[in-house]
Amino acid sequence: MSEALNLDVNRRARLQQLYGSLSEHAMAPLWESLHSLVKATPRTQAVPAKWDYKRVVRPFLIECGDLITAQEAERRVLILENPALSGSASITRTLYAGVQLILPGEIAPAHRHVQSALRFIIEGKGAYTSVDGERTIMQPGDFVLTPNWRWHDHGNETTEPMIWLDGLDIPLVLFLDASFAERSSADTQPALKPADDSRLQFGNNLFPVGWKPGDKNSPLINYPYERSCATLDSMRRKGPPDPAHGYKLRYINPATGKSPMPTIGAFIQLLPAEFSSAGYRSTDSTVYAVVEGEGRTVIGEQTFSWESKDIFVVPSWHWHAHEVSQDAILFSFSDRPVQEELGFWREEQADASSPHDPRST
Repeated sequence: MSEALNLDVNRRARLQQLYGSLSEHAMAPLWESLHSLVKATPRTQAVPAKWDYKRVVRPFLIECGDLITAQEAERRVLILENPALSGSASITRTLYAGVQLILPGEIAPAHRHVQSALRFIIEGKGAYTSVDGERTIMQPGDFVLTPNWRWHDHGNETTEPMIWLDGLDIPLVLFLDASFAERSSADTQPALKPADDSRLQFGNNLFPVGWKPGDKNSPLINYPYERSCATLDSMRRKGPPDPAHGYKLRYINPATGKSPMPTIGAFIQLLPAEFSSAGYRSTDSTVYAVVEGEGRTVIGEQTFSWESKDIFVVPSWHWHAHEVSQDAILFSFSDRPVQEELGFWREEQADASSPHDPRST
């Protein structure tokens, strides 16, 4: 019972009887749970975690490739499940992450769903994703979109395995009870547009006269890594790094300036050599993929050392800081766009005298 209620024995007994009657009629007293429902600061069940790509994820994924085909699985993916959210297929309370394998000659058959999806290419080059009849050829470090309710399939016509990180808003859609999905009658879509047509039309900040966006998703399917690196290099030449983020960029929808997808934001950042970041926390839950380099990230009381291709998660409102000796590049995605649209998103940066800042130790 609420500590604020200082009741005599008689009133307490009557209240307990009342609570039992309320429960029978699917009601409950708010004052008994208000403090746990409306919290003073964010609390999440998710915990920090890291997945070692080279020693753990990749060997298991290759073994799965020996045992089950992409056709049988529909999507041959290993879910990266948060250790504190067992059985939920979630890396955070709102986000899903998995690592997908397409072997040479395979096709992951066409389907569509209301969940939004991103692909961040980890290994291999030259395989394709097809979205609504437009193919894009994928290279390591590319950020590829599959907006919600778009037909999509994947194929590998090369001679090497293709592996990428999948990021989706599955937990959010399930929470809203809004999930729909449909399997195509054909494994692959007919080519309705030239390859990388969206990049040719929209990738140079030029739009056809009279074109209007049909939804809140970016018209671009692929954000190539080489362009991301060129922009990061240009940013570095212009000035010193941000104390908390180094040199950090957000991917945008060129038609709106907002996130490429309404539920998932994506970012890429360069941590320059000998960089030790200030402590930082924000309300969005963030999944990181190491593109290049090695270093470590302190999340709360835990320290995670990482190298190229590793994946780690920083849950909501957790203090964290990065440290590198050589240049490193991190890709990340989060639920920030949803929080910003609803007016929920907050951030906080520690200063050098703060106990949350590694520079104070």
